[in-house]
Amino acid sequence: MNATPAVTVLMPVRNATATLDACLDSIQAQSLGDFELLVVDDASTDHSRELVAARAQTDARIRLLRPPERGLVACLNGGLASARAPLIARMDADDVMDCERLALQREYLQAHPDVDVVASRVRAFPADQLQAGMSEYLRWQNACLDSDAMRDEVYIECPITHPSAMFRRTAVTTVGGYRDGDFPEDYELWLRLTEHGCRLAKIERCLLHWRQHDDSLSRRDPRYSRDAFDRLRAHYLARDPRLNSGRPLVFWGAGRRTRRRTTHITALGFTPCAWVDVDPKKIGNRILNIPVVAPGWLSGRWPRPFVLAWVASHGARENIGAALASMGYELGTDYLAVG
Repeated sequence: MNATPAVTVLMPVRNATATLDACLDSIQAQSLGDFELLVVDDASTDHSRELVAARAQTDARIRLLRPPERGLVACLNGGLASARAPLIARMDADDVMDCERLALQREYLQAHPDVDVVASRVRAFPADQLQAGMSEYLRWQNACLDSDAMRDEVYIECPITHPSAMFRRTAVTTVGGYRDGDFPEDYELWLRLTEHGCRLAKIERCLLHWRQHDDSLSRRDPRYSRDAFDRLRAHYLARDPRLNSGRPLVFWGAGRRTRRRTTHITALGFTPCAWVDVDPKKIGNRILNIPVVAPGWLSGRWPRPFVLAWVASHGARENIGAALASMGYELGTDYLAVG
């Protein structure tokens, strides 16, 4: 193995014996051979360490770390500090990567020096483990491809599946690495990188098979709850220059569920001058003494308000975007969709 490999595959592991062989097979089968696999064991109590150690005996590209601190974020930051390559490919021990993944992502970053993170489309498996909403999320995420789209849609949802990402190590270490807290660590990193002007992109090909199962963190850890995502979005929205430009602020969506989700941003001092809704039963009412108006109220107003579109139901986001576009509002410049 080269002293400085082209890519470090960074993979935290905790009790992954059931899926680890398939994952390791996919990594060792990469068409790009110039990589190191850095497996960071998070105090596994099964045979994960032994399985990785056995592979390392016959493949010098594999290194096994056992950091003193426990937890996913500690493992990720410990791995970043130990990585030898300038490019980091994230991987999880329950997923499977396409054999061309490392080569294609490395080629992309070499060809696009202005891009700091490149991911890929993903395919979830097995089909019988797909929860309600996951198919729609993947449909959106797999269509959110270029840097402009990810910048303007980053408040909808996490635009990148973490183990599909390859990034420049210096880009992540410059902004402070991974942060630990009551929030999803990957989404927080993408939001922070975006805030710092870093560019995210995505290869149109599916390069990761993303395993779904009941024991995944996204299903059982409160850091991945809907409220945790809403709090995190509000934190970064409140720092977004577009919300601090002095333009009147409007919230699109006056339903009870939407109003509950806006409490995080209003608690930070961002109060709308109007709520927009299409429901005739809501139009003309007042919420927190703020009027509920029809969409046409936005047409021709000056100064033009900045709109946060909070409605996330299927098809509604597209309809709102079309309505705003018909009134001359541009995504990213005049409005943002919020998941």
